[in-house]
Amino acid sequence: MTVYFDNAATTPLDPEVLDAMLPFMRDHFGNPSSIHGHGRQVRAAIENARKSIAHLINAAPAEIVFTSCGTEADNYAAFGSVRTLGLKHMITSRLEHHAVLHTTQALEKCGDAQLSYLRHDAQGRLDLAHLEELLAMNPRTFVSLMHANNEIGNLNDIAAIGEICARHDAVFHTDTVQTMGHYKHDVQALKTHFLVGSAHKFHGPKGVGFLYRRSGQNLEALIHGGSQERNQRAGTENVYGIVGLAKALEIAYRDMAAHQRHIQGLKDRFIERLRAEIEDVQFNGTSAEAEHSLYTVLSVSLPPSSMNEMLLFNLDINHISVSGGSACTSGAQAGSHVLQALGADPDRGTIRFSMSKYNTVEEVDYAVEQLAKMFRKEPLKV
Repeated sequence: MTVYFDNAATTPLDPEVLDAMLPFMRDHFGNPSSIHGHGRQVRAAIENARKSIAHLINAAPAEIVFTSCGTEADNYAAFGSVRTLGLKHMITSRLEHHAVLHTTQALEKCGDAQLSYLRHDAQGRLDLAHLEELLAMNPRTFVSLMHANNEIGNLNDIAAIGEICARHDAVFHTDTVQTMGHYKHDVQALKTHFLVGSAHKFHGPKGVGFLYRRSGQNLEALIHGGSQERNQRAGTENVYGIVGLAKALEIAYRDMAAHQRHIQGLKDRFIERLRAEIEDVQFNGTSAEAEHSLYTVLSVSLPPSSMNEMLLFNLDINHISVSGGSACTSGAQAGSHVLQALGADPDRGTIRFSMSKYNTVEEVDYAVEQLAKMFRKEPLKV
């Protein structure tokens, strides 16, 4: 059996998405900036995709800017807010994706703005009272806090964060890369100025994402050289990627309730089986709390053992693909910055199981069986 449990890193392409993309890879090849018929046909597809995405998140089409990925969208929001809007203070947490952490740190290093970090507890729950305190001292601040953590799955209350930011006239950006396509987002209800999505996290193609930019937040372009995206992002658009992004989000919204039930069922089974089979198994953050964590992610903390040194390798040779944290830090010597910020025991091994609509109960049981061979409570009977 070959099992893929690394969907927080990337998801398989949905066949319906591929079908929507193929005509724009084979037949509709015009440059969308050209005024002739070939170009107009492709331009129409981009604008239809923009309208579709805007409708799904309750935005205006002009508020959607297509990017190459979520990381670019995060950079655009942060650099644009600080340098175009003149914000001199930034607030984030040490648990954010590096797309936000490294970007805000770069802005601080350049002397563009001061950076403050929000407090959190040992489970990674953010201290929103501290956010109030920081904003009371530094009004008109750029606040960047993710909806769900990509490593431990913690869900943050972005509605409450938006209300706090609104009271202090702060500019609120939220990285929703892990939750876009898994939860419904209504930007009219959320008091957020910027929100981010990346197609390959919800069964769309790699290399395309978008930034929701609330009307009135006019930022200087991050990439120069053309008038594409209403002068917000230069460069010929990734046409078939954009078409695939819109189709993937349409499917995600259409089938969301069924997929939530299926994936949460898999996660519940993982938790139950792991607790039954492995002594002292724990779960990082609020990963095992259904109401407070992303249903697609389970971060497992395994007891100290010599097996931890080769944990991911041993799973891989048994054809199970998982992550030890974020794919963006795989191979890094420093390890997970999120687990370090939580003060996790470095002697314990960590696995991030991340699930999708394509995973099965049989795959969960197989993965637990392989782990149990390494960490079983009782010795196997011979």
